[in-house]
Amino acid sequence: MLNVIRSGRSEVSTADRGLAYGDGLFETIRMSGQRAVLRELHLDRMVSDAARLDIPVRRSDLDAAVTQAGIDHEPGYNGNDWVLKLILTRGQGGRGYRLPENCEPNLIVSASQMPPLPDGSGVIADVSRFPLTVNPWLAGIKTLNRLEQVMASREFTGKEFELIMRDAAGNLVEGTRTNLFVRLGNHWVTPPDGSLAVSGVMRRYLINCLRAGGHEVSEHNVPPSMLSSSGFRGLFLANSVIGIVPVRKMGDVDLPVDSGPETICDLLKTLE
Repeated sequence: MLNVIRSGRSEVSTADRGLAYGDGLFETIRMSGQRAVLRELHLDRMVSDAARLDIPVRRSDLDAAVTQAGIDHEPGYNGNDWVLKLILTRGQGGRGYRLPENCEPNLIVSASQMPPLPDGSGVIADVSRFPLTVNPWLAGIKTLNRLEQVMASREFTGKEFELIMRDAAGNLVEGTRTNLFVRLGNHWVTPPDGSLAVSGVMRRYLINCLRAGGHEVSEHNVPPSMLSSSGFRGLFLANSVIGIVPVRKMGDVDLPVDSGPETICDLLKTLE
């Protein structure tokens, strides 16, 4: 049975395994009124990733929670877009790290204001000194353990929109809160799914949009040298709240900005 905990109406137990061990995962969903951007992809991912963690949850329960959240919170945002957060934990119980014999997951539902959207003409990014490590068994899952992103975020100076994290080999992998795409001519490159700490639903949607539009998209490593290679036309950051934004400057280096995937994928067409 799924126990739904709504913000302001009930409290999370100190015995919750999500709080104690980061034993869970989350989704951050852009809402327009009572409708959700990329709703199906968000719920598909939460169900699939919960199964990878052996946390039992029914898709119908998550769907009902999103619908109810829209009813509860939409009036408070006066017609403006807002952000819904779903945190799914394994619930309480178990001795130490051992799993409880009977798992009763908690779904914590909260809402917040929509953050300001970045300048569509391009943003400033930089490379974080803090490396990103990815356990292959957990690759792509938006688990509650985001400590590496927290540590990297200490490096923000106020001028950057995003910090790009690297793997042990120095390849650019993802931002602290975004996935990345590189345009080389008419060919698009994004880091492999298995190399990512978080494989975003916007990433999946964008890959599908590009391929449907006749673009070639490949998944392979992105060394920093790719950003100065022949044919490089742009670096783009994506998540399901902000959509897609080009990077006009990486550190002190100006990057080319052309019409990119933001003209191909319209998030507002995905409202469900």
